[in-house]
Amino acid sequence: MKSSDMIKELCEKENISVSELARRIGQSPQNFGKKMKRDTVTFDEMVQIADTLGVVYEQAFVLKGGRKIQMGSKV
Repeated sequence: MKSSDMIKELCEKENISVSELARRIGQSPQNFGKKMKRDTVTFDEMVQIADTLGVVYEQAFVLKGGRKIQMGSKV
């Protein structure tokens, strides 16, 4: 699943438009829409989205046995 698809699904589940999310993270809806279209939303922006909506975003390698090597996790 692409990051743009994840963001769209998150917005649906949180009952917020992508344009409103863009405004809440300090970006214009037009600029954020272009990033979504190109699928160039950065890791830091994904974390910012999670912080803004009060959810967790994490990116990790999961090793055999369940151990994780994570880039970041926010609550």
